[in-house]
Amino acid sequence: MTIIENVQQHGWHVVMVPEDEIGPGFAYTIGLSHTHAAPELAMFGLDVHAIHRMLNTLGTKSAAGAELADGQRHPDGSDGRQVALRQVDLRWYRTFFGRAIGFYRRPPFPVLQVAWADADDHFHWEEQAQERHRESQPQLWLPPSEHPVGIWTTEL
Repeated sequence: MTIIENVQQHGWHVVMVPEDEIGPGFAYTIGLSHTHAAPELAMFGLDVHAIHRMLNTLGTKSAAGAELADGQRHPDGSDGRQVALRQVDLRWYRTFFGRAIGFYRRPPFPVLQVAWADADDHFHWEEQAQERHRESQPQLWLPPSEHPVGIWTTEL
Protein backbone atom coordinates (compact mmCIF):
# COMPACT_ATOMS: atom_id res chain seq x y z
CA MET A 1 0.00 0.00 0.00
CA THR A 2 1.10 3.52 -0.62
CA ILE A 3 1.51 6.14 2.09
CA ILE A 4 -1.60 7.97 0.88
CA GLU A 5 -3.70 4.76 0.86
CA ASN A 6 -2.59 3.91 4.41
CA VAL A 7 -3.35 7.43 5.64
CA GLN A 8 -6.79 7.30 4.01
CA GLN A 9 -7.58 3.82 5.35
CA HIS A 10 -5.90 3.83 8.78
CA GLY A 11 -5.23 7.51 9.55
CA TRP A 12 -1.44 7.20 9.32
CA HIS A 13 1.42 5.25 7.76
CA VAL A 14 4.65 4.04 9.39
CA VAL A 15 7.86 4.40 7.40
CA MET A 16 10.44 1.81 8.51
CA VAL A 17 14.13 2.41 7.81
CA PRO A 18 15.97 -0.82 8.63
CA GLU A 19 19.40 -0.97 10.21
CA ASP A 20 22.18 -0.95 7.63
CA GLU A 21 25.92 -0.26 7.32
CA ILE A 22 25.26 3.46 7.85
CA GLY A 23 23.44 3.11 11.14
CA PRO A 24 20.70 1.72 13.38
CA GLY A 25 17.10 1.35 12.25
CA PHE A 26 14.31 3.79 12.93
CA ALA A 27 10.71 4.43 11.96
CA TYR A 28 8.28 7.33 11.92
CA THR A 29 4.64 8.06 11.26
CA ILE A 30 3.12 10.07 8.44
CA GLY A 31 -0.50 11.19 8.63
CA LEU A 32 -1.22 11.65 12.34
CA SER A 33 -0.96 15.41 11.92
CA HIS A 34 -3.09 15.35 8.75
CA THR A 35 -5.82 13.02 10.05
CA HIS A 36 -5.88 13.71 13.79
CA ALA A 37 -4.12 17.10 14.18
CA ALA A 38 -1.59 15.22 16.34
CA PRO A 39 2.20 15.18 16.23
CA GLU A 40 3.97 12.65 14.05
CA LEU A 41 6.03 10.14 16.04
CA ALA A 42 9.58 8.87 15.46
CA MET A 43 11.52 6.17 17.27
CA PHE A 44 15.13 5.02 16.87
CA GLY A 45 17.59 2.27 17.72
CA LEU A 46 15.39 -0.81 18.15
CA ASP A 47 14.21 -3.48 15.70
CA VAL A 48 12.02 -1.64 13.18
CA HIS A 49 9.16 -4.13 13.65
CA ALA A 50 9.12 -3.48 17.41
CA ILE A 51 9.20 0.26 16.68
CA HIS A 52 6.33 -0.17 14.18
CA ARG A 53 4.18 -1.83 16.87
CA MET A 54 5.01 0.89 19.41
CA LEU A 55 4.25 3.73 16.99
CA ASN A 56 0.93 2.09 16.10
CA THR A 57 0.08 1.73 19.81
CA LEU A 58 0.82 5.42 20.46
CA GLY A 59 -0.89 6.41 17.18
CA THR A 60 -4.03 4.57 18.28
CA LYS A 61 -3.99 6.42 21.62
CA SER A 62 -3.55 9.71 19.79
CA ALA A 63 -6.35 8.91 17.32
CA ALA A 64 -8.62 8.10 20.29
CA GLY A 65 -8.07 11.59 21.66
CA ALA A 66 -5.07 11.22 23.96
CA GLU A 67 -2.89 14.31 23.69
CA LEU A 68 0.75 13.37 23.10
CA ALA A 69 3.12 16.21 23.98
CA ASP A 70 6.73 17.14 24.65
CA GLY A 71 7.92 16.03 28.08
CA GLN A 72 5.35 13.29 28.63
CA ARG A 73 6.37 9.86 29.88
CA HIS A 74 4.39 6.73 29.18
CA PRO A 75 5.03 3.71 31.43
CA ASP A 76 3.60 1.15 28.97
CA GLY A 77 6.13 1.85 26.27
CA SER A 78 8.54 -0.31 24.37
CA ASP A 79 8.72 -3.94 25.54
CA GLY A 80 7.39 -2.94 28.95
CA ARG A 81 9.86 -0.08 29.35
CA GLN A 82 8.73 3.48 29.74
CA VAL A 83 9.07 5.96 26.90
CA ALA A 84 9.45 9.74 26.94
CA LEU A 85 8.26 12.13 24.25
CA ARG A 86 10.55 14.95 23.09
CA GLN A 87 9.85 17.64 20.47
CA VAL A 88 12.12 17.24 17.42
CA ASP A 89 14.06 20.31 16.26
CA LEU A 90 13.05 21.29 12.70
CA ARG A 91 16.68 21.20 11.55
CA TRP A 92 16.66 17.37 11.71
CA TYR A 93 13.66 16.92 9.39
CA ARG A 94 15.60 16.71 6.11
CA THR A 95 18.03 14.18 7.61
CA PHE A 96 15.40 11.73 8.90
CA PHE A 97 11.89 12.54 7.65
CA GLY A 98 12.15 12.97 3.87
CA ARG A 99 9.02 10.98 3.05
CA ALA A 100 6.98 13.03 5.54
CA ILE A 101 8.27 16.23 3.92
CA GLY A 102 7.11 14.79 0.59
CA PHE A 103 3.67 14.00 1.99
CA TYR A 104 3.17 17.36 3.70
CA ARG A 105 5.05 19.20 0.92
CA ARG A 106 7.03 21.17 3.47
CA PRO A 107 7.66 21.49 7.18
CA PRO A 108 6.61 22.44 9.73
CA PHE A 109 4.55 19.55 10.91
CA PRO A 110 5.15 18.54 14.53
CA VAL A 111 7.27 15.47 15.29
CA LEU A 112 7.84 13.92 18.70
CA GLN A 113 10.75 11.58 19.29
CA VAL A 114 9.66 8.52 21.28
CA ALA A 115 12.70 7.79 23.46
CA TRP A 116 12.92 4.45 25.24
CA ALA A 117 14.47 3.76 28.62
CA ASP A 118 17.15 1.16 29.33
CA ALA A 119 16.58 -1.90 31.53
CA ASP A 120 17.20 0.25 34.63
CA ASP A 121 14.60 2.81 33.48
CA HIS A 122 17.14 5.49 32.51
CA PHE A 123 16.89 7.50 29.31
CA HIS A 124 19.84 7.90 26.96
CA TRP A 125 20.43 11.55 27.89
CA GLU A 126 20.69 10.76 31.60
CA GLU A 127 24.12 10.30 33.21
CA GLN A 128 22.96 7.10 34.93
CA ALA A 129 22.15 5.44 31.58
CA GLN A 130 24.23 2.48 30.54
CA GLU A 131 27.09 3.53 28.23
CA ARG A 132 25.83 1.68 25.18
CA HIS A 133 22.32 3.01 25.76
CA ARG A 134 23.58 6.61 25.49
CA GLU A 135 24.31 6.19 21.77
CA SER A 136 21.32 3.94 21.00
CA GLN A 137 19.14 6.91 20.00
CA PRO A 138 19.69 10.44 18.79
CA GLN A 139 18.75 13.52 20.82
CA LEU A 140 16.70 15.24 18.13
CA TRP A 141 15.36 17.93 20.46
CA LEU A 142 18.88 19.40 20.36
CA PRO A 143 19.90 21.50 17.35
CA PRO A 144 22.23 19.46 15.09
CA SER A 145 25.14 21.77 15.98
CA GLU A 146 24.75 20.84 19.69
CA HIS A 147 24.20 17.08 19.22
CA PRO A 148 27.05 14.84 20.41
CA VAL A 149 29.05 13.62 17.43
CA GLY A 150 28.35 9.97 16.64
CA ILE A 151 26.41 7.55 14.49
CA TRP A 152 23.35 9.82 14.40
CA THR A 153 25.26 12.83 13.05
CA THR A 154 27.11 11.10 10.17
CA GLU A 155 24.37 12.06 7.68
CA LEU A 156 24.63 15.79 8.46
